[in-house]
Amino acid sequence: MTVIIAGPVYVEPADRDRFVAGHRIVVEEARRHPGCLDVSISPDPVEPGRVNIFEYWESAEVLDAWRAKAPRPQVRLPFEDGGVRKHVVARTSGPFD
Repeated sequence: MTVIIAGPVYVEPADRDRFVAGHRIVVEEARRHPGCLDVSISPDPVEPGRVNIFEYWESAEVLDAWRAKAPRPQVRLPFEDGGVRKHVVARTSGPFD
């Protein structure tokens, strides 16, 4: 079953762009990892201190393998978890099916 990790984290608004840029290496490497369907760590267009996390993996095993070798962000800043959650997906279809 596929796995999605998604939700917001919150940083100081003045640190948001630095936080996102510091995670670029994580996103780039994850997207090259076999079984990664998508990863994005991006600034929210409405809330100044919000960063949206989205990860889409073929399976929990692929995610675990990634986590065992994932690089550390280049910038470490404090953040507050705003509800990032892991979703195990049993069925996927088109958006209008």
